[in-house]
Amino acid sequence: MMNIQKLVDNQREYFNKGKSKDVSFRVQQLKKLKSIFEKYQDECLSALNKDLGKSAPEAYLTEIIIIRDELKLAIKKTKKWSKIKRVPTPIVLASSSSYRQPEPYGVTLIVSPWNYPIALALVPLIGAISAGNTVVLKPSELSPESSRLVTKIISESFIPEYAVSVEGGIDVGTELLKYRYDYIFFTGGTKIGQIYYEEAAKNLTPVTLELGGKSPCIVDRNVNINEAARRIIFGKYLNCGQSCTAPDYILVHKS
Repeated sequence: MMNIQKLVDNQREYFNKGKSKDVSFRVQQLKKLKSIFEKYQDECLSALNKDLGKSAPEAYLTEIIIIRDELKLAIKKTKKWSKIKRVPTPIVLASSSSYRQPEPYGVTLIVSPWNYPIALALVPLIGAISAGNTVVLKPSELSPESSRLVTKIISESFIPEYAVSVEGGIDVGTELLKYRYDYIFFTGGTKIGQIYYEEAAKNLTPVTLELGGKSPCIVDRNVNINEAARRIIFGKYLNCGQSCTAPDYILVHKS
């Protein structure tokens, strides 16, 4: 296992130097990631098939397009998102002016799941880079081919002081949680999410938890039943139902 403490310390030192904050640098890194990702796009399709049995069209729809669109958006909008925005000044401070300035958090930890093993690793990474952070990413050990490919893409795109992928199982996840981060983004099950949230609370670290849902689907009396049925089945069978927004149960009008 790599020295996680040294890894986090190196990223914090890199962030404190201000290198990741420069907006032009962020856009440059996103463009580099886009280029490397496109280079391995066919390998992504192959890895997803080996890990999850995804067909090429489904893998393209549920992962490749999502990553490409996210990269395109971030490259286009990062400069705008990072700009200082003027805001109203309270009357008691009438002689002053007020503004809101977006600032990165610092060293971030991203933990991705097995059901969308490439998209839910790279999409949060894109957001973290766009916001000016450094990233420690742990891909899921339950999708080993995809995880190895994510690590390959990240290692070719960035220096480890800036963004790195750390592979491994529960032992690695446990080790990662021993150290302080400035933001944690976790996607996965509720029980593990609670563990991450509990550990983050010890350092008052802000957390985003993207957990599984019990998503209802409401069928009203005025819908086209055949069309509704086709759409519900599509949503449920896409990715074998392993999506947080997949229909979990249906509420149907008695008529």
